[in-house]
Amino acid sequence: MTSPSAPESARQRAAWLRRQLDHHDYRYYVLDDPEIPDAEYDALLRELQALEAAHPELVTPDSPTQRVGGQPLEGFEPARHLQRMLSLDNAFDEAEVRAFDQRIRQRLDRDDAITYAVEPKLDGLAVSLLYEGGRLVRGATRGDGTTGEDITANIRTLRSIPLHLRGGGHPRRMEVRGEVYMEKARFEALNARARARGEKVFVNPRNAAAGSLRQLDPRITARRPLSFFAYGVGFLEGEPLAATQSGTLECLAEWGLRVCPQRDVVPGVEGCLAYYRRMQEARGDLPYEIDGVVYKVDDLRLQRELGQVSRAPRWAIAHKYPAQEQTTVLRDVEFQVGRTGAVTPVARLEPVFVGGVTVSSATLHNMDEIRRKDVRTGDTVIVRRAGDVIPEVVGVVRDRRPPDAREITLPEVCPVCGSAIVRPQGEAVARCSGGLYCPAQRREAIKHFASRRAMDIDGLGDKLVEQLVDRGLVSHVDDLYRLDAATLAGLERMGEKSAANLVAALDKSRHTTLARFIFALGIREVGEATARALAARFGRLEDLMAADEAALMEVPDVGPKVAAHVAAFFAQPHNREVIQRLREAGVHWEEAPAGEGQGAAAPERPLEGCTYVLTGTLQAMTREQAAARLRDLGARVSGSVSKKTTAVIAGEAAGSKRDKAEALGVPVLDEAAFLGLIGGA
Repeated sequence: MTSPSAPESARQRAAWLRRQLDHHDYRYYVLDDPEIPDAEYDALLRELQALEAAHPELVTPDSPTQRVGGQPLEGFEPARHLQRMLSLDNAFDEAEVRAFDQRIRQRLDRDDAITYAVEPKLDGLAVSLLYEGGRLVRGATRGDGTTGEDITANIRTLRSIPLHLRGGGHPRRMEVRGEVYMEKARFEALNARARARGEKVFVNPRNAAAGSLRQLDPRITARRPLSFFAYGVGFLEGEPLAATQSGTLECLAEWGLRVCPQRDVVPGVEGCLAYYRRMQEARGDLPYEIDGVVYKVDDLRLQRELGQVSRAPRWAIAHKYPAQEQTTVLRDVEFQVGRTGAVTPVARLEPVFVGGVTVSSATLHNMDEIRRKDVRTGDTVIVRRAGDVIPEVVGVVRDRRPPDAREITLPEVCPVCGSAIVRPQGEAVARCSGGLYCPAQRREAIKHFASRRAMDIDGLGDKLVEQLVDRGLVSHVDDLYRLDAATLAGLERMGEKSAANLVAALDKSRHTTLARFIFALGIREVGEATARALAARFGRLEDLMAADEAALMEVPDVGPKVAAHVAAFFAQPHNREVIQRLREAGVHWEEAPAGEGQGAAAPERPLEGCTYVLTGTLQAMTREQAAARLRDLGARVSGSVSKKTTAVIAGEAAGSKRDKAEALGVPVLDEAAFLGLIGGA
């Protein structure tokens, strides 16, 4: 049954909606400057879909509703280009670029500088778009240059490619040449989603773009975040669009096609080489991958005079950057321990030149990545190095795997200190559990131990810690308490007075609290609040060290992950040895009364369930000390005021938090009332 002819009002409305959607596609996908929110765009699209559903005769081939393709294809049909798609010759160093420029000037019999249109060479997939009367009628791959594959259904899903050119004056027929690519951030997001679903991931953005564009099901292509830049015109029926290459791209941009914003026009070969270096420096910050830059004689009349050889134009050349990916053989795997205890597998490679340097090692990230990529010792692997990024193994060439390739296994003990390597359930990173003892972690362990919220050793900054470790004066945190003023005074930027002050600060830090000491140990996932909860629950360090994971999980806010970290830390003899040496060096705190400890009831916490906010300056104590006192009494200390706040404690020069409390009707306590609160508690 056919639908009745659509009323004129529906035709006019559909035409208006198509114009609006085309305009907003152009603003969003070409100019990257949307005018309306996504919800408003979606409402326009839904209205057009409803109109076309009610009146199918309103559907046009270039309607925005037709971008998402229909049923999967059985295969791609051949598509013969109206003008051959040429390749570019490559230059790999400055001498070859200079030779290219010299050949051009000799052929043109010119001594003056040639003007070049220059642009990045995107690492994507070259395509040809055929427009007739301004309407997109076909999209094709390069193929052999003469005949490619008809991928029109997939090309139509790219919103950065207009289905109908903007403005007027379009040629009767025109082949636009360009590159389909995938931005780096979108590539990472695509792979992240694939990993979450347990699917295969792409090795690099170029493979992702090519694989997405050659899907037989256009609906899959539509879901892939592909983009497009036009870089020229092939066949053109009629007069040239402009007198220059750069002018041609400006014309294409006016018609709604995306052109690369990093393009430029430069004078002579020196301008080309300066552009090459400029783009090489910016390469890592570009949103897309490039593997070089392209130089083209800008004057189209000179291009025609220069002509071409069998496969490449004489008037253009690609100046390539050193390859960022190469294949080599994985000889061995070592496990390195970082400053936070993370154990990272490092591939030892047959040296290979990649990204401008010789690479003999590369990161394998973690055991999950090794398993996912199925990397084995002896494999031929793909190594990638982009700019200053650490080289990484991104994949394996499976058909080159030797019979004696060996699986990679995580060692059971730390290769640096011999402590057990632990990998809590649900975590990708394995870690050395010898945090206090492991030399690989000593700098960070000492810095954390001395920090203000831990042992609060005034004057022991990061630079001084580096000196103490580098000179062999401190190997573990207990060595701090054996330092003397004479030794310290001999260090850089340390006079006698500074040395004496630091010795005094070390001596003062010997008297602390159990909660501070637990926090100072640097146990993974144990922050100040968790340290206070552990101290309150167990009372004595010995009882905490003897607790198993089940007992630890009885502590408020301690879940399976934290309990595993705490138990693993105290299970290591090395860590216990350092703790014992700290106690022997005089580090102490007020012990819980006899009988308290594991299994005992927690100390009374009269402010349990209350939330306080501190603002302004207190005279009797610092805000940090006030917060610690409130927490000891069971209260929660927040940084913001809400209706759930029990009270705001306002010192001198209290600011906006006091004002907000008064506006919300939250009680405000001055310092006297606060001291009465904690004194009474």
